[in-house]
Amino acid sequence: MPIIEVENLSKTYPVAIKEAGFKATLTHFFRRQYRYIKAVQDVSFNIESGEVVGFLGPNGAGKTTTLKMLTGLVHPSSGTVRVAGYRPFRRQTPFLEKMSLVMGQKQQLLWDLPALDSLRINAAVYKISDRAFNERLGELTEMLSLQGKLEQPVRKLSLGERMKAELLAALLHQPQVLFLDEPTLGLDVNAQAAVREFLRTYNQRYQATILLTSHYMADITALCDRVLIIHQGQLMYDGKLDELLERFSPYSEVRVEFAHTLPREKLSDYAEIESIEGREVRFLVRREELTATVSRILAQTEVLDLSIGDSPIEETIGRLFSAGAV
Repeated sequence: MPIIEVENLSKTYPVAIKEAGFKATLTHFFRRQYRYIKAVQDVSFNIESGEVVGFLGPNGAGKTTTLKMLTGLVHPSSGTVRVAGYRPFRRQTPFLEKMSLVMGQKQQLLWDLPALDSLRINAAVYKISDRAFNERLGELTEMLSLQGKLEQPVRKLSLGERMKAELLAALLHQPQVLFLDEPTLGLDVNAQAAVREFLRTYNQRYQATILLTSHYMADITALCDRVLIIHQGQLMYDGKLDELLERFSPYSEVRVEFAHTLPREKLSDYAEIESIEGREVRFLVRREELTATVSRILAQTEVLDLSIGDSPIEETIGRLFSAGAV
């Protein structure tokens, strides 16, 4: 049985319509009118135990609303959802013990207290014994490299250390399902890499199921083989990340460092220009035109360096959203 089962899940929000002015305010007070926003529309998918799945979409696509329905924070307008065998919106204690939600822009740790105090509160809430608490705390502290940090007030920790402490708090009760909403938001490159490595290790060690949303495509490529793509509230793609790129990325990226600066008009004759930085130009070239384009560049210009690679994943997915082609 899948650990997450979603069938025809929808959420519609009523939004009151009000015009400016005193008369409109009175009318709004006595005879309110609404328009309805479909945040999520008939979304269906299953996730097996132990999977790490990326959940992608532009701002306002319905990602966070879906996560809130999966965790029971928002009641769906229609459809069914089960997580670890439970209906999330009932908020039953056994269900809450099996899942955890981490939102990069929210925090659960008390700002002025040492993180350790908040962790002890969590242990009491989840009825974790002192022995289990100490064992889990030691293991997670080592995995997250937080030695000597948990005794400091949370406000004195760096952003990366706070995010690690938030993860520790969310995993203290060893949930089977972990929902992550932008867990590396605002972190520097090193902190992002550390969080990714921890999540990879944690998944492998405990076979925890992870559903991850992120605007940092490096999070997705590092952790997820499978992705769900939601656009305007509808699920547009459910499958392997590699298959998505192979199907929808007909471009290769050609980076060229020229010996001399060339006018943009001349460069655009070769291929679509993605960026120009001094004498280094990044072209997007259709795969079927790659050999001919590179041959023309080498024959007609003086080249210091040339490299060919795949089009960046974030650009591929961005083009899919803008074209509505997913």
